[in-house]
Amino acid sequence: MTIVTRFAPSPTGYLHVGGARTALFSWLYARKHGGKFILRIEDTDLERSTQESINAILEGMTWLGLEYDAGPFYQTQRFGRYRQVIEQLLQQRDAYYCYCTKEELEQLRSEQMSRKEKPRYNGRCRDAGEPREGLEPVIRFRNPAGGQVVFDDLVKGRIVVSNEQLDDLIIARSDGSPTYNLTVVVDDLDMGVNHVIRGDDHINNTTRQINILKALGAEPPKYAHVPMILGADGARLSKRHGAVGIMQYRNDGFLPEALLNYLVRLGWSHGDQEIFSLDEMIALFELQDINVSASTFNPEKLLWLNHQYIMNSDPEHVAHHLSWHMGNRDIDPECGPALPEIVELQRERCKTLVEMAEQSVYFYKDFAEYDEKAARKNFKPGAGEVLQMIQEQFTELSEWQAEALHRIIIDSAEKLQLKLGKVAQPLRVAITGAAVSPAIDITLALLGREKTLQRIARAIDYIKNQSQD
Repeated sequence: MTIVTRFAPSPTGYLHVGGARTALFSWLYARKHGGKFILRIEDTDLERSTQESINAILEGMTWLGLEYDAGPFYQTQRFGRYRQVIEQLLQQRDAYYCYCTKEELEQLRSEQMSRKEKPRYNGRCRDAGEPREGLEPVIRFRNPAGGQVVFDDLVKGRIVVSNEQLDDLIIARSDGSPTYNLTVVVDDLDMGVNHVIRGDDHINNTTRQINILKALGAEPPKYAHVPMILGADGARLSKRHGAVGIMQYRNDGFLPEALLNYLVRLGWSHGDQEIFSLDEMIALFELQDINVSASTFNPEKLLWLNHQYIMNSDPEHVAHHLSWHMGNRDIDPECGPALPEIVELQRERCKTLVEMAEQSVYFYKDFAEYDEKAARKNFKPGAGEVLQMIQEQFTELSEWQAEALHRIIIDSAEKLQLKLGKVAQPLRVAITGAAVSPAIDITLALLGREKTLQRIARAIDYIKNQSQD
């Protein structure tokens, strides 16, 4: 049997952390077993579904690298098929028209709650629904009156629910549009989905969907219900915990592999291992290793993991993602050092690509002004003479290489009988505008002769002007 999984988001918002983890688990399981991974857009909520959200989902899947083998399929393009199945259920007497008004249903709910009963439809139209003039009926699924729904969840274990706890859910609204539980069943059936991996908030839906599948004479898929992701306060992860759309992590400077690695560890583990390549995830992932309890989202752990990936990934790969952030700062990477060289220079210092981009702007653009504190501390009287000596020796240098530049800085400090910092720091501020940078010799080598000499000259003029004020 070929394993077929799916990710089926509703385009009523951005692709979020919980959805991305569901997609990842489904993708990993299909890849591990040589199966098929489907993307389906469940857009039947016409009032809340937006093209913007669809685009965000597709963009998020692409950025994460979770390629799908089929899709994206859109439920709004399958209304004819849903209507066909609804007619089949009506003909089989597994569905019926319900003419109860909204006011009647609200009164029923209020009475049940006053008796401390679980609110549920009482089956008033189940066997004797009479048409009402001017009222368009909904269609309800005729849930079995007795017996149990039993299934062996691949994460939770055996789940047993009495049919008496399930009411007759609506499968078509009064305008004829199908509802979630009906469309999911038809799609999974038609698309051959045999393993459904999703959040455990769907367990109640699963029992209802199994009954619909059985009414259609179909074998239900295997289900794996994954526990929720919680914030540090123990509440379900939400915007107030800082939960954002997946693409915000791209904007904040995270590598997609780091986010995937973090997501896979939210509820799944393999011994004490923390860092996994994609190939390792695929090889090691098993549904039975998913934790039964909920996971807590820890932004600091994600940041640490991102730094590990920045430090240890191929510089070419990191540079590919860094390029987007440089472009956001109106920087053309062709106007300075090759980005892989920047990555190798900055990777120890930067936990995100945003930090790396911000701390590398001076390689490509002249800065408008010096950091005030750095200039005040390092451009003191005498710093101009230091920079003048450095400038003269740099001008005469035949090969612009880090080792030779380093030797000039050391020699200058010795000749002037100054500590190295009294030479290196004014030079650093002169060429970067700030008091902090990677190793000064490598920074100079990457910046290049022309920019270096121009900036030293500018700093010398600045110090002269300051002394005259």
